[in-house]
Amino acid sequence: MTQRPDSGAALQLRRAAEAQASVLPPLLVAAEQLAATVQLGAHGRRRVGVGEEFWQYRPVQHGEDARFIDWRRSARSDAQYTREREWQLAQSVYLWADDAASMQFAGDGNGPTKAERARLLALALAVLMTRGGERVGLSGPLAPPRPGRAQLLTIAQVLAGASSEAELGAPEVAGISAQSRAVFLSDFFGDLDHLRASVGALADRGVQGVMLQVLAPEEEDFPFQGRTIFESVGGTLRHETRKAADLRARYLDRLAARREALAHLAQTAGWQFSTHHTGSPAQGALLWLHAALGRGA
Repeated sequence: MTQRPDSGAALQLRRAAEAQASVLPPLLVAAEQLAATVQLGAHGRRRVGVGEEFWQYRPVQHGEDARFIDWRRSARSDAQYTREREWQLAQSVYLWADDAASMQFAGDGNGPTKAERARLLALALAVLMTRGGERVGLSGPLAPPRPGRAQLLTIAQVLAGASSEAELGAPEVAGISAQSRAVFLSDFFGDLDHLRASVGALADRGVQGVMLQVLAPEEEDFPFQGRTIFESVGGTLRHETRKAADLRARYLDRLAARREALAHLAQTAGWQFSTHHTGSPAQGALLWLHAALGRGA
């Protein structure tokens, strides 16, 4: 005789499961689905010992907190040293997904906005890094790097609610610690001098990084013809022309010059740079981001 399951208990279990699932932001669900399409090994840099066991001494880097200096070891030489531990080798990774108004552009409207794609890639990368034992967080004060799945929920909530009134974005780098890694996702249409100063300051602190330029296909192809009104998403910039096609060559030259400047900046700082279009699958960009971090590790 077969015993039928208690339908009441089954219904209660289903409701509990649905309630638990509803807590997860849709962005986190999408990021985990994207990360699941990428088969990768552990990315963590841990090599010996567990927890905070001693690994090795290393010279203190400019900008590091003095409380980590090992004064007994430093007294035996003219240099100052810190005790490097296993959890420090699993370096912190700081993510910046530009949320400025320019990132709300979605081209023909059928695809994601640049901001949506940047947030998805940032969180999917966080999923992969967390699986590898890394400490992941956001630049700025809202989600400093921490390990574990609970951190992913924090990052997702901050990213999902992020919105800036600024027309063009700029990374917040003051809180990024020395010897860590940084990932910037943006259209990088903002002040190039500010970006140079930010990346240069991070490179001086031993921060290795990745810059991924996220563009809509129309920003790359410039398919406009005839009378066209160009207006920034924030509404602060507006230009009307009767012959949009005449602007194409000059626009593409300026875009190429900006991309060349970004690539040169990355090369000078020892960083990695690439461009991703929202009309392309996100998997390729995620693979590149993960590999680029590995090359800089």
